Amino acid sequence: MTDQLEPVPTDWQQALAIVAHPDDLEYGCSSAVAAWTASGRDVAYLLVSRGEAGIDGVAPEEAAPLRELEQRASAAKVGVHSVDFLDHRDGVIEYGPELRRDLCRAIREHRPGLVITLNHHDSWGPGSWNSADHRAVGRAALDAVADAGNRWIFPELVEQGYEPWQGVRWVAVAASPHPTHAVDITDVLERGVASLAAHQTYLEALSDEPAEEHARRIVVESAQQHAARFGGRACVTFELIGAG
Repeated sequence: MTDQLEPVPTDWQQALAIVAHPDDLEYGCSSAVAAWTASGRDVAYLLVSRGEAGIDGVAPEEAAPLRELEQRASAAKVGVHSVDFLDHRDGVIEYGPELRRDLCRAIREHRPGLVITLNHHDSWGPGSWNSADHRAVGRAALDAVADAGNRWIFPELVEQGYEPWQGVRWVAVAASPHPTHAVDITDVLERGVASLAAHQTYLEALSDEPAEEHARRIVVESAQQHAARFGGRACVTFELIGAG
């Protein structure tokens, strides 16, 4: 594929990243977050689960607080200090009104111009399959953007003080198999590596490779994957969907 990628628009100040699990943002996307926060923009994270089912050798009740701590440390590496968690059950997150309402509430609370989420498509590309949690959360995030602007959807949120918000201009879908835009991360790649390496317990459960080496390999490979489509620059790619 030789189609050139466009730069992600930057005429926004506040972004909200909505993903299913701790570490979802760190496999590349957090490098873009580092670039945005370095330029003075604000990014907040919302994790739908605490990733408690993600480590085979650690029971969920032990894994959840570990993964929450690692996510907060990871976010701080890229300039994010607002990190909230919902309590949907890791591995069996369900798309539906409850999830949409939770995400709608967060969008109305943070009032972002950009919403970031992870690949909502059925696959990552040919010969692969995306997880149910990623599909559910990504699609719910897309729908919640519209829900957030309609006072007659989830009217109980208005009663709770969450007024409608129609200010989301774009949804940026990270790790999409259909990227359209990108962010130059040449100057912040090391911060992206550090953000993934902060998930030390999780990474050590996946591989015998030291966490920092594993993180560097993954982030660098990801940054180079589409560089030829973005002027040869290390980049994070997104499928940009207009919300207006």
